[in-house]
Amino acid sequence: MQMTTTCDAEMTQDKVLANAMLVLPDETVRGSVVIRGDRIVAMDTGAGVPNGAEDCDGDFVAPGLIELHTDNLERHIHPRPKVDWPHQAAIVAHDAELASVGITTVFDAIRVGSIINGPNKKYGKYARAIATEILSMRDSGALRISHHIHLRAETCSETLIEELAEFGPEDRIGIVSLMDHTPGQRQFVNLDKYEGFIRGKYGLDKADFEAHVAHLFGLREKLGVAHEAAAVVAAERYGAVLASHDDTTAAQVAHSAGHGIRLAEFPTTVEAAKANRAHEIANIMGGPNLVRGGSHSGNVAAIELADLGLLDVISSDYVPSSLLLGAVLLGQHWGDMAKGLHTVTAAPAQSTGLVDRGRLGVGMQADMIRFRVTEGVPALRAVWSKGVRAA
Repeated sequence: MQMTTTCDAEMTQDKVLANAMLVLPDETVRGSVVIRGDRIVAMDTGAGVPNGAEDCDGDFVAPGLIELHTDNLERHIHPRPKVDWPHQAAIVAHDAELASVGITTVFDAIRVGSIINGPNKKYGKYARAIATEILSMRDSGALRISHHIHLRAETCSETLIEELAEFGPEDRIGIVSLMDHTPGQRQFVNLDKYEGFIRGKYGLDKADFEAHVAHLFGLREKLGVAHEAAAVVAAERYGAVLASHDDTTAAQVAHSAGHGIRLAEFPTTVEAAKANRAHEIANIMGGPNLVRGGSHSGNVAAIELADLGLLDVISSDYVPSSLLLGAVLLGQHWGDMAKGLHTVTAAPAQSTGLVDRGRLGVGMQADMIRFRVTEGVPALRAVWSKGVRAA
């Protein structure tokens, strides 16, 4: 990439990060970055430290991380069963946690589609209210990082269509993902694993669990096809990117491709990941899967897809800190830190049409992180969002 020469920081009000290992899209180079306002205005190579610049002492300086699918906000809203934490406080805490681990852009995953008549496991609608609160706090400047909305469309639910109708183009929905959590397929092909997960999480006895499963099968048979079609139409109306979820077979991927899917969240098999690549659908794998060395559900390991050249994007899913750690682990595994960081910066930006972030370059938004790697683990030193120190 083309570099421009920096001048002494003392001559301007610019922020200069010097003597850093700059993580560029295809390489890492020793150099400096100049921030003016919310933009990168100059870059240079070399280890020099201009007057007034911050000496990064060889630390990595990379673009801020971009998170496409995280359930972390729900954990703050419901820290315990039956506890509904004050939403504005939960959003602020969620925002601060993401900033603290280097995430500067997030697509907050919010469920649309509720079960209100289930025999044992019920959950009500909340998406419109939470989205309104997030957008209001974002617009008021209360949040440290950039927040976008990701609607998780539960096709096997009772209220999906009416909940989708509560959103429009003015909400600037970034992603709509098609979710089918009916047991016996996709993430939970193994019903025994699903039973262990659900009964352990919600305290259901055997009879309650069987009634719950029967209800889900009934919803899928009655509403699944119509709800999936409605979600696809809604995404087009919003101008959102469409994502599939937990595709397992090539046939499922072909079905997804027919809808215009561009992102595949957590494919569960090599077969599905290969089919996604053939259809030019980006494969997203979980940071926790990568860090732990495998899937907690018994599905394909993220590192296996990485070794096959089939891993495009990492999502932190339910552990925000796994995003940077996973990218660094990949960089070490591949012997190419730029390639590892690409999965959490440029790749997710490209997948969602964010042209002003995801890479270091003149004119780009000044979303950046500074970190060093100690004993194989990234230690974050600083985070900037739109040129302002966020952590």
